[in-house]
Amino acid sequence: MDTRTASVTVTAAAFDKCPANAARARAATRAFLTSLDPAPGTDAIETAVLVVSELVTNALRHANGHCLLRLIAHRDTLGVAVTDRSPIPPHTRDHDAGEVTSGYGWPMVQHLALTTAVTPTAFGGKTVHAQLPQ
Repeated sequence: MDTRTASVTVTAAAFDKCPANAARARAATRAFLTSLDPAPGTDAIETAVLVVSELVTNALRHANGHCLLRLIAHRDTLGVAVTDRSPIPPHTRDHDAGEVTSGYGWPMVQHLALTTAVTPTAFGGKTVHAQLPQ
């Protein structure tokens, strides 16, 4: 569903715990951003796809397998919001010397985003927000 106003464009998609859904979220993000007029630059699109992939994958993996992705395009920024059923916020993990394959996503999202926030939902879950440059 797309809703357009003079300076804001919004789209939303729901995903369940199907292994292909992180890829679908990436494809939906890319399609949404390339449909904007004017479309963001390639670097902004790739950054958004990476952040969406991380947040949706984490929601599907750690939050009972269901999430809602919302993308909000403003004139100069892109809002990414992923809502899931878990109240546990993302966090930075300490890594042992041998553990090198996971736990890097949230710090990466925080580095790429202008701002991040986590807000509780009325149903006991959370929404993870990332504001990205466009």
